[in-house]
Amino acid sequence: MDNTLAGKTLFITGASRGIGLAIAMRAARDGANVAIAAKSGVPNPKLPGTIHTAAAAVEEAGGRALALKVDIREEAQIQAAVAQTVEHFGGIDIVVNNASAIWLAGVEATPAKRFDLMQQVNTRGTFLVTQACLPYLKRAANPHVLMLAPPPSLDPKWFAPHTAYTIAKMGMSLCVLGMSAEFAPLGIAVNALWPRTVIATAAIGMIEGVRPEQCRRPGIVADAAHAILTRPARAWSGHFALDEDILREQGVEDFDGYAVQPGAPLLPDLFLD
Repeated sequence: MDNTLAGKTLFITGASRGIGLAIAMRAARDGANVAIAAKSGVPNPKLPGTIHTAAAAVEEAGGRALALKVDIREEAQIQAAVAQTVEHFGGIDIVVNNASAIWLAGVEATPAKRFDLMQQVNTRGTFLVTQACLPYLKRAANPHVLMLAPPPSLDPKWFAPHTAYTIAKMGMSLCVLGMSAEFAPLGIAVNALWPRTVIATAAIGMIEGVRPEQCRRPGIVADAAHAILTRPARAWSGHFALDEDILREQGVEDFDGYAVQPGAPLLPDLFLD
C-alpha cells in the first residue's frame, strides 16, 4: 500500500486545535486535502486556534485546506459542510471523527445541558458525520473512517466517576463496532484510535491533577493515525488501536520525542489500565 495521503481528501471534525489539528498537519505534509470542520470560527481567549488558523497551518505545511464552521450537533450544517468539501475537492476519502465534548463529573454534578452536549457531539455527531460522508466513501479508492475513541468496556470503574461522559465516549466506540461490520462489504475501514497516555491538549484542563509534563504531545496520535489511514481499507477494519502499539508495529522504539518532558513519568489515558 502507498504510504502517503498525497491527494487524499480528509474530513476532520474538531480540527481547529489539539489532536484533530495534529492529524490534519500530518496529512498536509503528504500533500493531502483537508476539510477542517469545527465550530471555532473566532478566537477564544481560553482555547487557542480557529478553523482559519488551522487552515493556514495546513496550507503552509503543504496541504490544501477548506475551513468549515460546523456545529456537528446540527445535521443541516454537517450536510452543508460535506457538500462544500465534495464541491471543493471532488470527493471524500477519509473521515476522522475527532470532535468530542468532555465533562468529568458524577451524576449530581452533571447538568442536563452538559449531558446533552456530550451525547450530541460525541455519539450522535460521529454517527451523523459518518452517515453524511458515506455516499462519497463508497466511491473512494481506499476509504477509511477513524474515531478517536477508546476500546469498549463495560467495567463499572470507568462509568462510576463520570457516567455521562463514559456513555458518550463509549457510544463512539460502539459506532466502530457496528459500522465496521456494516461497511465491510463496501470495503470501507472503520477503526478507533486512542492514546496510551494523556495528551497535552486544551482538554487536559478538564482532568483534575494532570500536569503537562505527565503527557505526550498530539503528534504521537497523528503519526499513529497516519499509519492506520494508509493501510489497505479492506484488510484492516474493526480495530481498537492504541497510538503506541500502532507505532511499535511501524518499528518505532523510542517515544521520548513525543513526551512533553522526556523521562518524566507518564499518566495512562482514561479507560486504560
